[in-house]
Amino acid sequence: MRIAISSVAFLAVLSAASAFQPSALRLPVTSSVRSSSSSVVSSPFIIQPSAKKSSLYMASEEAAVPSTGTGTATIPNEIFNLVKSIVGAGVLSLPAGIAAFGNAPSAVLPAVALICIIGGFSAYGFSLIGRVCSYTGGQSYRGAWSESVGDETSWIPAVTCTFKTCFAVLSYSMILGDTIRALLMTCGIETTRTLALLGVTGTTLLPLCLLKNLSSLAPFSLAGIAGMFYTTIAMALRYLGGSYKVGQAAVKGGSKTAAAAVPAGKYIADVATNYQPQFGNLGASAALSPNVFILICMLSTAYMAHFNAPKFFIELKDNTIKRYNTVVGTSFGISIFLFALIGALGFLTFGSASSGLILNNYAATDGLMSLSRFAVTISIIFSFPLVFVGARDGWLDLLKVPMEKRTDSVLTKTTVAILSGITLIATQLKELAFIMSFAGATLGNALIYVYPALMFRAAVKKMGDKASKGLKREVPFAMFSALLGVGMGAIGTKMAFGLL
Repeated sequence: MRIAISSVAFLAVLSAASAFQPSALRLPVTSSVRSSSSSVVSSPFIIQPSAKKSSLYMASEEAAVPSTGTGTATIPNEIFNLVKSIVGAGVLSLPAGIAAFGNAPSAVLPAVALICIIGGFSAYGFSLIGRVCSYTGGQSYRGAWSESVGDETSWIPAVTCTFKTCFAVLSYSMILGDTIRALLMTCGIETTRTLALLGVTGTTLLPLCLLKNLSSLAPFSLAGIAGMFYTTIAMALRYLGGSYKVGQAAVKGGSKTAAAAVPAGKYIADVATNYQPQFGNLGASAALSPNVFILICMLSTAYMAHFNAPKFFIELKDNTIKRYNTVVGTSFGISIFLFALIGALGFLTFGSASSGLILNNYAATDGLMSLSRFAVTISIIFSFPLVFVGARDGWLDLLKVPMEKRTDSVLTKTTVAILSGITLIATQLKELAFIMSFAGATLGNALIYVYPALMFRAAVKKMGDKASKGLKREVPFAMFSALLGVGMGAIGTKMAFGLL
C-alpha cells in the first residue's frame, strides 16, 4: 500500500512546475520530423535547424495556431515508448542500491520514498527540456542548448551524451556476461563470465553493430518492457512463495519450543553463499547514512532518457506543453511504480546480499527466473546496436568527421575499436552497481538536473519582458534542482568508489 501511495508523490514537483508555466506559450516547429513509429534512432548530438531561430514570443501572438508541430504520435503511443525507454535493465541494480545503506526490511520505506522523489525531479527535468524546445525551436538536446545557452558551448552536452551512452553500452556488456553465463549453467555448460561475454560479442553483437540498417531490430525492443513486466511478476512470486528463505532450526526454551523451525526455501541450496539472503538491524534510519547517495545516483542512471526529450516533444501530435506534460507525468508515474516494486522485491528477498544485477542472486536451477534472464538477454542483445550506434556517432561528431567521410571502412574500424575497448573494460569490471552509481553521479545528474535548468533559465532570459511572471518565478526552482544535482553528484561520486 505504501508503495502505491508513494508512487504518486512525484506529481507534486511536476504540478508545481505546471503552475508556473503559461499553458499556451509555444513556438511552432515547421520542419518535418519522423513519427514515433520510425525505427531510426534520433541523435542528441546533431544541431537541427529550427523553424524560427531565436524567435520567442507570447501566446497572444500565435493564438490562431492550433498546434505546434507536425508530429503524429498519440499520447498513449508516446507514453508506451517513453516507459519503454526509461524502464531498462538498469532497474535490476536498484536492490543493491538499497543494500548499500540498509540490511533490514524497513530500509525499503525510505528507499521507495527516494525512488518517488528522484523520479519526480527527473520528470521535471524531462519536462523542462521539451518546454525549452517549445520556446526556442530546438529539435535535439544539443540544439536546445544551442538555441538557449549558446552555440559556442553546445559541445558540453554533446560530450556528456556521448560518454553517458558509452556507459550504457558498458553496463549492457556487463549484464550480458552475467546473464549468458547463468543461462549456460542452466543448460549444464560451465564457462567463465569473460568467455561468455567474448563469445556473444564476437558472434552476435559485432555483426549486429555493423548492420547498415537497424530498422529490422526495432520490433525486438518490445521484448524489453515485456521482459521487465515478466521479471517483476516472477520476483513477486518468488518473494511471496518463500523460495529463497534461509532455513532456521527450532529454538527451544525450557520444556516448550520458543520459536518454530523455518524450512529452507526450495532454491536456497542452489544459491552461492555470498548471494544468499542476509538481513541485519540497519533499517529506515540507515537512510541518514551517506551511503544512501549510492541509491540516489543509481536512480539518475535508471531514469535516464532525457537526451530523447526533444524527440518525444516534436513527434507528439498537437504538442502543446499541457499534452507533453501529460505524457511525461504518466510515463514517469508508471516507471516510478515499477522501479519501487522491483527494488523492494529484490531487497526484501535477499537483503544486504543483493547483487548489482539482482538476477545473479537467483539460482540457475530456477526455471522461472531463467526465463527472466533469457528475456533480459534477448532484449539487451537487440537493443545493444541501437545504443551503440548513438555512442559511435557521438564520437564521430566530437572528432568532427564529416558525413561524406564516414565510409563503410571508417564505420567498421570505428565500431571494432569502440566495441573492443568497451568489451575489454566489461571483462575487468564486475560491479554493475559502481557503473550505475558513478555514471549517474557524474553524467546522469548533469543531463537530468543541471543542463535542463541552465537551458530554461537562458530561454526565459532571452524572452525579456515577454516572459510571464510565472516563468520568472520558476527559474529559482529550476536552479534549485540544478544545485541539488550538483550536490548529489559530488557526494555520490565519492560514495560510488567505495563499491570497488
